[in-house]
Amino acid sequence: MPDFPQVARFDPLKISVCQLPDNLSPGQPAWRDFRRRLESDRPDVALLNEMPFGPWLATEATFAADPAIASIQTHDSALRALREMPAAVISSQPVRGKRKLANEAYLLSDGEYRPLHQKHYFPQEPGFFEETWFACDRPGFEVAEYRGLRIGVLLCTEIMFTEWARQYRRQGAHAIVVPRGSGTVMRHWHAAAQMAAIASGCYVLSSNRVSDGISPKPHFGGRGFAYSPSGELLGETSANSPLICVNIDPALVEEAQRSYPCYVRELDA
Repeated sequence: MPDFPQVARFDPLKISVCQLPDNLSPGQPAWRDFRRRLESDRPDVALLNEMPFGPWLATEATFAADPAIASIQTHDSALRALREMPAAVISSQPVRGKRKLANEAYLLSDGEYRPLHQKHYFPQEPGFFEETWFACDRPGFEVAEYRGLRIGVLLCTEIMFTEWARQYRRQGAHAIVVPRGSGTVMRHWHAAAQMAAIASGCYVLSSNRVSDGISPKPHFGGRGFAYSPSGELLGETSANSPLICVNIDPALVEEAQRSYPCYVRELDA
């Protein structure tokens, strides 16, 4: 079998996934409920959905500076509330780019903002005109480490490109996190996440926006989920359980990454 990076050992860590309502802002009842659940369940890392605060920019097919700036300011303001959370936070936010906005995933821990990854792949269809609004200014798919846990980020649509899950495995990742802003049809997301877990031998965890069904489209489907390194569904959020937690076990990652299909030697590019 080919040699893979040694799976590092670390103290047990717990990651939460969630579904948070569309057009979220700190101070709303849903936000206070989310914080109470974090205080009760005590995850080490809280995974939020993709660009969780304020209106969804990509509804409009034409770029406009005013809503772009407003979204940046809304997310910047929300960082103050996130710094008070009883867990480290992984999410994404819009940041200024060279030509458009960039959708930047980040880790917020001990008050420090750490950029992790910028989104590379953008849908372009009604409700999700992301190519209109976003471009990647910092290319690359690199793992980040938090308390010994090696994390890869795939932002929403990027989970559909399984080659990057394998790339993260080659870098010794334990978990792949997937902040989402996706609709109500789930079959593609579950298939992609399960395949990413199987191909990488990593935990795959995802959080999503959820709509009330009354507000204008697009309607977001919620249903954050977690898959084990061997591709089993560990849990899924719902209206009654909007936050669930998963314990990350490095022994399961090591076993999966030395098992089929992860051990199969890859062709040189």
